[in-house]
Amino acid sequence: MPKSDGIIIGIDAGTSVLKAVAFDLSGRQIASASARNRYETGEDGSVTQSLGQTWSDCVSALRGLGETVVNLASRTAAIAVTGQGDGTWLVGAGNAPVGDAWLWLDARAAPTVTRLSAGSGNRARFEATGTGLNTCQQGAQLAHMDRLMPELLDRAEASLHCKDWLYLNLTGIRATDPSEASFTFGNFRNRQYDPVVIDALGLARRRSLLPEIIDGTEISHPLTAGAAKAVGLLAGTPVCLGYVDMVMTALGAGVRTGGQNAACSTIGSTGVHMRAKAVPDVQLNDEGTGYVIALPIPGIVTQVQTNMGATINVDWILRIAADLISEGGRQVSYSDLIPRIDAWFAESRPTNLLYHPYISEAGERGPFVNAHARAGFTGLSTRHGFADMLRAVIEGLGMATRDCYTAMGDMPSELRITGGAARSRALRGSLSAAVNAPVRISDREEAGAAGVAMMAAVAVGAYPDMDSCIADWVTPLLGEAEAPNAGDAERYDRLFDAYKDVREAIAPGWDKLALH
Repeated sequence: MPKSDGIIIGIDAGTSVLKAVAFDLSGRQIASASARNRYETGEDGSVTQSLGQTWSDCVSALRGLGETVVNLASRTAAIAVTGQGDGTWLVGAGNAPVGDAWLWLDARAAPTVTRLSAGSGNRARFEATGTGLNTCQQGAQLAHMDRLMPELLDRAEASLHCKDWLYLNLTGIRATDPSEASFTFGNFRNRQYDPVVIDALGLARRRSLLPEIIDGTEISHPLTAGAAKAVGLLAGTPVCLGYVDMVMTALGAGVRTGGQNAACSTIGSTGVHMRAKAVPDVQLNDEGTGYVIALPIPGIVTQVQTNMGATINVDWILRIAADLISEGGRQVSYSDLIPRIDAWFAESRPTNLLYHPYISEAGERGPFVNAHARAGFTGLSTRHGFADMLRAVIEGLGMATRDCYTAMGDMPSELRITGGAARSRALRGSLSAAVNAPVRISDREEAGAAGVAMMAAVAVGAYPDMDSCIADWVTPLLGEAEAPNAGDAERYDRLFDAYKDVREAIAPGWDKLALH
């Protein structure tokens, strides 16, 4: 059992920011430090990140935390690390990087995804992983490399993810966790690699690249002397490898509380919609989309659907408004208009105006996959103004959320929401009405770092199991339930069928537009 003034450091290496956050053993956040993440984009669809720079950023964040927290090194009971999911981080001899990492944003594997998705083994792969094949994933990226740039894989000794790379630098151990291992190369039922999946990806001859799977709630490794000197902590401090950041955020935000499974949506640039379920309760859809990602709780997984564009739709319409206002001589940025969202929403009238929020140039990935999908309004008339269109955009995020949960089965009985957009009363009301369930927001500031720190708290014996840790770290931070407006819920029920009809009917048009 760690000493009473012990600290657990949660590292969350996101796509935008790498954060190091200090928590006391009861889950109170003490301090945080961060480093801005950097990656490169290419005209060929590549999105890459330097492995060396990522480790340097981690060192910078940990040293920054040490400058803020008194006696951090002597008080640290454990370090835990999570990070952005998918992507491919290759290391070779001496654990040196084999080129830059391919991030989850990298689109180069698209032709390989199309080829493998049409293959005879793809449904069996989906039944094992519970996860639809897409360009984000390491499996698709490795298959693409193996076919078109095999020299990369010939030089590699291990294929890691972002958090695995940081764990390697902290401990000297090549490993990955059960969540990413099973949704990419394995079976969510036993959390192990599955030869059926590896064969379906055409990667049997590259099997040796897949590292050992370890569960950070049960196994930790000591901080090496070299890493300790670099980050300003004590050699031998236990380091825990977390699960992928998506489920760490959900865990920290309340996807499971009181021993009961719940639903959690993170509304950021993208929308991530998750339901914690016992393994036998997972419902795999006919379209073969979504993810099934293990939680660090025996027998419990999250079923996940992600829609490509969430708040970027709101950013888009606010930018248009800001540009028009600025042309009139008053310089305004779209961020200046964000505080006006709830007021504009309140000024508008509920109508039958629909908006499909497929504003990303990458199209849509959940609950259907179509790279050609594009956003659009349906039902516009001369009586609609800007406030009505803004309302439709926000309600479109509610519709997309419902579309994702529908693909996973029944609507949730309660929805926990995270992300900066959760501060908007209009958005909370739309999400609540869309799924016809109460919503709660969590006051947890850094849910991803908290989720992975909770794993370390269990690993070092501060708590006997995850549910007892959740009782202290998560439950007290959940706000009051906000019930849906009955009239809005009824209107969403009526409009949702039309929402699905339009997106299914317009798909051939998207494909034709993509040819021009």
